[in-house]
Amino acid sequence: MAESTGHIIAITGGVGGAKLSLGLADLLADGQLDVLVNTGDDFGHMGLHICPDVDTLLYTLAGRSNTKLGWGLEGESWNVMDALSELSGDTWFRLGDKDLATHLWRTQALASGLNLAEVTTALARHLGVAAKVHPMTQDPVRTIVHSEEGDLPFQHYFVRRHCEPQVRGFFFEGIESARPNEAVIQLLSAGVVEAVIICPSNPFVSIDPVLQVPGMWRALQACAAPVIAVSPIVAGHAIKGPAAKMMRELGVPATALAVAQYYGQRYPGLLDYFVIDDSDAILADSIRALDINVAITPTIMRTRKDKQDLARFVLQLVGQ
Repeated sequence: MAESTGHIIAITGGVGGAKLSLGLADLLADGQLDVLVNTGDDFGHMGLHICPDVDTLLYTLAGRSNTKLGWGLEGESWNVMDALSELSGDTWFRLGDKDLATHLWRTQALASGLNLAEVTTALARHLGVAAKVHPMTQDPVRTIVHSEEGDLPFQHYFVRRHCEPQVRGFFFEGIESARPNEAVIQLLSAGVVEAVIICPSNPFVSIDPVLQVPGMWRALQACAAPVIAVSPIVAGHAIKGPAAKMMRELGVPATALAVAQYYGQRYPGLLDYFVIDDSDAILADSIRALDINVAITPTIMRTRKDKQDLARFVLQLVGQ
């Protein structure tokens, strides 16, 4: 790869996006990677301000994520949750003792007058994360799942109900008045971004909230840097999370082609490349017919090397 000091912006939410972000961080120079993170999953719980996707990313980049559970910190203990359970408290959203420290610190910092971007930057610094981590907006946006059981806040659907209710659609409460992350907008307008990578995250509840912040996807489209999306669907399955289940319940085929079609219709002209797993190579011509370049490579990231290999492949598409 040619050396470069240009910025790479990754857009992410959830575990799959955090994995690719880690691969990118391994390959890029300190300060070269900017990660724009979904905050539609954020919610208040037990008086705490919780940012699940931000924390998943921070813990992953810091090498401290609980890979066995897929969320939270490694080496957790559960003393607070156990004691809360004895009091018949609300324990459906389980917070480990170490993880609680993050939420307590964030909540206190926000109450002291810092904004979410400042708090996130400080947490990244405390965790030793070199990449710049940007919440998608400073303003509250909350993902609501329209389901067969009525409207559910995302964490109630995802964690409390284990994604069991059938989905009918999604709504991002507060999105109309949300302002895009100013630091990212400035990067895009300054001409220093060499590529934008949409990580293999759920298109409906991880990527859509980011792109639908007013002005964001148009700013990405207007930027001269190529935009590359990696499919979160491999051979009809989501590697992690409910994306494939959601697609089927929305009447959309659970395929990489359907994801490409969705992005193409919702955000016309945004994508320059769409990366699919080699098991889906048969779909390549159909995706090219959408006027999107296709790149084929193994995309399942089980090991650190897998993450680095996928990151290297994506960066090579733009000559990095």
